[in-house]
Amino acid sequence: MTDSDWIQIELTATAATAERLADHLTDAGALSVSFEDEADDPVFEPAPGATTLWPRTVVVGLFAPDADVSAVLSGLQRALDLPEPPACRLRRLQERDWVRVWMDRFRPMRFGARLWICPSGQSPADAGPDAVVVTLDPGLAFGTGTHETTALCLEWLDGHLQPGWEVIDYGCGSGILAVAAARLGAGHVHAVDIDPQALYATEENARKNRVAAGIATGDPAALPADPVDCIVANILAGPLIALAPRFAALLRTGGRLVLSGILHDQAAEVGAAYTEAFVVEPAVRRGDWVRLAARRR
Repeated sequence: MTDSDWIQIELTATAATAERLADHLTDAGALSVSFEDEADDPVFEPAPGATTLWPRTVVVGLFAPDADVSAVLSGLQRALDLPEPPACRLRRLQERDWVRVWMDRFRPMRFGARLWICPSGQSPADAGPDAVVVTLDPGLAFGTGTHETTALCLEWLDGHLQPGWEVIDYGCGSGILAVAAARLGAGHVHAVDIDPQALYATEENARKNRVAAGIATGDPAALPADPVDCIVANILAGPLIALAPRFAALLRTGGRLVLSGILHDQAAEVGAAYTEAFVVEPAVRRGDWVRLAARRR
């Protein structure tokens, strides 16, 4: 351990007390506070505005190397009116270049016959002459190709996207799908997201891959009224179900729809929401996740 190690304080709380404990850690000077599950009890898709917690939640506070842990715990004791400082686990985290650590583990990945996702400074050693390479580095927005849901969408784009198509990437995150579509020959791509960080990441990745002229970023509400050829949406099952009428209106007759971010046991419910306006193909599974592809009736 060194004097530059960050200090991580972990306290176990009930769902009823976790948020209060987190507030006190923040008041005590925590640089960040996060919630973790003490057991294996995953929670998916909390209601908008809700902070969903597990029955037994680990509240994790990250403090600067010079933080006075005794003072933090004494303050918690007073704030929570406890007979003694709360029991906790202390960890020390070494100062590291986490982006560099991630980059050291990120290697060129192939999706389908032609498409490769590579970090800056690397190239696929065994790519053929027809390879399509997308350069992508880690950022704050979701999407690097390593997650099953992203991989399922990239594979579909590699195998099905037709040159000249007008495409919507709905919930663009890092822009990986929008950039891949543009590099694979899409005529124009609308990359939309409600998160400004996602739009910024998409613009940066489009510029880095020299396809910025073919990708327009913006809010989903600002999409053009004219129907497009293809929509790809890697979000979550709940929003996908709610968006079925919207996607039907945005796609031309015969247009293609690609949905992911769907757990295997959610596939039937999501597919059912689209059967009136779409011919839905059988789900394609990777791990716990599936992709649904459909054609506009």
